[in-house]
Amino acid sequence: MKKMKKLQEEIRRGFAELEDPLAGLLDMLEGSGGWKGKGHSLGYCITTELQLWIEEHPAVQQSGIKLKKLQARVLSILAECPTNLLDPLISIYQLHTADRNYLLEHVTHLYQQGNYKEAAILSIRLKLQSHQDVEKMCTPLLLQDKTNLVEDYVRDYPELQSKLLQILDTWCEPGFNIRDITRQYQGLSRCKPDKFNRKMLSKLVFRLLGLFHVDPALCPNAINQRHLRTLNYLFYKRFVEKTMTQENWRDHIQSTVGENRWLQGHLIQLLIKYCDLPTAARWAQCCNVPKEMLPQEVADELQKLHIQEREEEAVKTDSHEESKKKDYYQLPIPRANIHFLQTWEETQQCWEKVLQPGQVVGIDMEYKPSFGMVGKPPVSLLQIALKDEVFLLDLPKLLEQAETEGEKEKLPHFIQLLYSDAAITKLGYGMSGDLSSLAATCSALKDTDKRARGVLDLLQVDKQLQKSFTDSKKGGQKVDALEQSCEDKGSRQQEKGLSLMVQHVLGKPLDKTEQLSNWEKRPLREEQILYAASDAYCLLEIYEKICKDPASFGLSSDLTESLVGKPSIKPMATKQLHKQEVPSPSGQQCKGSTKETSCSSAPISPKDFKVVCDNMLQGLGRYLRCLGVDVQILENEDDHRKAAEIARQEGRVILTSGLPYRTLQSQVAEGRCFSVNCSEKAKEQALQVLKHFNVQVSLADIFSRCQVCNCDRYLKIPRERMKQLVEDSRLAQGGSGSGCLVRFVEPSWSHDATMPACDTAQPSDTRHREQEEQPGGSVVVAEGTVLQVDSIPPGVLDRAGLTDFYCCSHCGKVFWEGSHFGHVVSQFHDVLVPAGDKQGIYELS
Repeated sequence: MKKMKKLQEEIRRGFAELEDPLAGLLDMLEGSGGWKGKGHSLGYCITTELQLWIEEHPAVQQSGIKLKKLQARVLSILAECPTNLLDPLISIYQLHTADRNYLLEHVTHLYQQGNYKEAAILSIRLKLQSHQDVEKMCTPLLLQDKTNLVEDYVRDYPELQSKLLQILDTWCEPGFNIRDITRQYQGLSRCKPDKFNRKMLSKLVFRLLGLFHVDPALCPNAINQRHLRTLNYLFYKRFVEKTMTQENWRDHIQSTVGENRWLQGHLIQLLIKYCDLPTAARWAQCCNVPKEMLPQEVADELQKLHIQEREEEAVKTDSHEESKKKDYYQLPIPRANIHFLQTWEETQQCWEKVLQPGQVVGIDMEYKPSFGMVGKPPVSLLQIALKDEVFLLDLPKLLEQAETEGEKEKLPHFIQLLYSDAAITKLGYGMSGDLSSLAATCSALKDTDKRARGVLDLLQVDKQLQKSFTDSKKGGQKVDALEQSCEDKGSRQQEKGLSLMVQHVLGKPLDKTEQLSNWEKRPLREEQILYAASDAYCLLEIYEKICKDPASFGLSSDLTESLVGKPSIKPMATKQLHKQEVPSPSGQQCKGSTKETSCSSAPISPKDFKVVCDNMLQGLGRYLRCLGVDVQILENEDDHRKAAEIARQEGRVILTSGLPYRTLQSQVAEGRCFSVNCSEKAKEQALQVLKHFNVQVSLADIFSRCQVCNCDRYLKIPRERMKQLVEDSRLAQGGSGSGCLVRFVEPSWSHDATMPACDTAQPSDTRHREQEEQPGGSVVVAEGTVLQVDSIPPGVLDRAGLTDFYCCSHCGKVFWEGSHFGHVVSQFHDVLVPAGDKQGIYELS
């Protein structure tokens, strides 16, 4: 920096000593070759310093004849200047004030010497474009593949943009040969005429149409070529891939061809190639193609065309389409639960159900295929799937209604609410593309992607799934869900995208024959409605199945990195699953991860630690209950969201894993949801949880809860009394039993740590419950608890050393001392602490 500052001071001192600094700079540039290099050369430093110095000393600027002579000199070296010197020199020598014809003459001289690039750059810097022939200036640049320079040349001149596009459109005419143009520019360096085939030209034209926002009607030849490619694509989809219905195909053919006779002629040729003469004749009749345009064989067929043949073909097609349905994914909800919404009043019911905390929704969008035309097509249908129903929102109709009623912000507001609510999990496939289409549909939704929270793009999960499948193939291992789905494909077109993921996860692919429908046409056909609903609903089923057992798909339990709007996680932390800060149930902060858990919060006892285990962690729940933890366990059929409801109502910590973690975490207070590594065994999971929350387990806690119902209150029954109860039960079964009184008394503890455990049923204020006899000999405690004495195996009552039995006061399950206690102690001996006081056992009198 010091050297540069010193150089700048020397340069300024030199300017002050010169009689004519402007002429001095040209003398230096003309006599030195060092300034011609790229980058900030010495010449560049001197020139830019002079520009700044002149601003401080305006008196040194020249005018009149002297300035014209300086301008002539600087023009002679501009063509050789690096581009970063052009603007400073143009400013210093006031070239914008020079005679326009003189400047044009100089640029023309450069052009005639074959310096097309230099001529164009100088024209842009001197703003000469409006005085030049755009075709003459841009053609050699295009032939040399300098499209970016051409764009710069016309950028600020709409009239030139239109002229350029018209020129390019003439190159798209049938029979045009680009080499006819190339011959006019012999000696072009790096000429690339082969790049200007019709396909590449069409792409360039459509890109420029979009870039400059020019009316596409200005380029009829390019549009015709694009439509012709669309026709070829539609024939391929219908007759080669066979992935498009007859009705969809017909709609698109009609809208593509219209009344364009040139396209109609190509349509007839394609029909002859892919179908037959009767079909070509029927289309000729439908399009009113003049007979003189038809091949003779088609014109002859037109004379003997019969309507009956058309009807028979339609019936045959419908039958074929119906038979295909058996091979594809079927929507599991009734048709009555699919709602097509076109008014704001109808939409209200949708938002009331969707905007619920903890909701999981599948979202998809449909729009009319553009087949590569200019602009992004607006969304025609927004699909929102819940567990029991699907809502199809007619977006154009709803936006039109809102505009008419002067409440155009109403619908966008609700859509923004849905996407920005982290408490609602939004499932999509390729969500970024859908959000950009949404923004193109309604300007009020243009920032939806930036505000999105709680969005899970299953496309990212699918990429992991495909990678896992590929890796398993290379390693010779088998991933059952993928292997089975790839069998028996028959001759059907290979699936891809979401359809392939549905096949992998759910067993059958999506039927994509309605994908390229005209989604703007109303009313929608029944097939379109079912397809649209399936596209959104299948996301829910994929999510649920992968959540339950990600390992079976070759995936790790941590799939939440695909979520949009999640807190940023350092790269190392993502490899350790969920590294998080979690408040302990005692309210203190503790840090932990699923691999290395530790906690500095105050220790808590198992009876004070209340959790709810997701249904994928039932084994963990049973282990924790063995250790005295207050555990509620979801059943297999329970939805993951039930865990959040229980946690909020009963003040429990949620234990979950994998994808549901993000959904459930957003439903409870910070730190009240913990992600467990489901790839580990239940014992290791239990140790992880105990360490993370600093739960101190003693011998007295083991089996202090009923393993069946989670109750922590027991009846302690001596062996002799239990023998009596068993005998009474047997007599009652014979019809001669009698009742007896069972009464709770205050806890009376020996320090035996071998008793079992149970839930939170408290004794009554009178500290007793009466025992009743039930039909069949059951022994019943008041409030309906049945002591399950019949479940005691023969011989246990006579086992040596067995003095007491423990009966759950809630469910009546009977426990006694056995080997299971020792097994649990041996498994968790490393974390056991000295025993505390025992509670929860009441003697039977």
